[in-house]
Amino acid sequence: MDNPQSPNNDSAWERKTLEKLVFAALDEQRSRRRWGIAFKALGFVYLLVVLIAVVDWGAGAEHQERHTAMVNLTGVIEAKGEANAENLVAALNSAFDEKNAVGIILRINSPGGSPVQAGIINDEIRRLRGKYPAKPLYAVVEDMCASGGYYVAAAADNIYVNKASIVGSIGVLMDGFGFTGTMDKAGVERRLLTAGENKGFLDPFSPQAPQHKAHAQLLLNDIHKQFIDVVKAGRGKRLKETPEMFSGLMWTGAQSVQLGLADDFGSVDSVARDIIKAEKVLDYSVKDNIAERFAKRLGASTFAGFWKGFSESALGVRLY
Repeated sequence: MDNPQSPNNDSAWERKTLEKLVFAALDEQRSRRRWGIAFKALGFVYLLVVLIAVVDWGAGAEHQERHTAMVNLTGVIEAKGEANAENLVAALNSAFDEKNAVGIILRINSPGGSPVQAGIINDEIRRLRGKYPAKPLYAVVEDMCASGGYYVAAAADNIYVNKASIVGSIGVLMDGFGFTGTMDKAGVERRLLTAGENKGFLDPFSPQAPQHKAHAQLLLNDIHKQFIDVVKAGRGKRLKETPEMFSGLMWTGAQSVQLGLADDFGSVDSVARDIIKAEKVLDYSVKDNIAERFAKRLGASTFAGFWKGFSESALGVRLY
């Protein structure tokens, strides 16, 4: 027997199914719209945070007041590092050029680094001191001011330390590794072709040639003499020379004052308040932007870091 309600039931079922599909599509559209709004809001908040972090909104107003300008020299002094000559020179020029900055503090916490980078900074400090004779620059040492760090500090009017600071290490080094014994045991043969009899100078995979070692020592001695001359020129009669002073040894801040390597004890706040007489301190240090920080982190892979350290240790001259 035929069911007279079957077509109606089928029609109702199709209508309900269609309604469910339509409502589901509408819900999906609303969900996509909500997520789109949420992502746009998050993007806006992120850009706002970056803008606040990058832009110093109060700097313009603060610079209108009498103040002490501070420049940070932190970490290893190297061309591709945060403490490089380009950044330091730019910061120092901004500090000296600012008419409301009555004095500059170079805050140092560095074990040293490149003699070239340190030399560029030292030269620029002496040039700026000559250009702005009424504006003093004081070096304030925190934990460490060694080797290349002290090379820079020697250009300051005065050097202030903490009694427990580490100061000195007036010397030069060139270190590396020799792998010839390891290669012999592993059965590895070094095949080095050069045009120029000394082009393989200090190659770590070849036996060390006496003439190359002697020439490297000449290089080190010359740079060491440059370092000593810079310290003597910067410290003048304040320096109480001893046989060990230029041997590469380090001293505490208290000992460095006695030796004339430093002038007195002080911190950033005490020097700004008591010596410069401008208690307000503004930081003029050049800071990397967000993109630069990301690029540096992206480039600092394990292999790249290993190879950089290996190549520098094999051939690099450092003030450490």
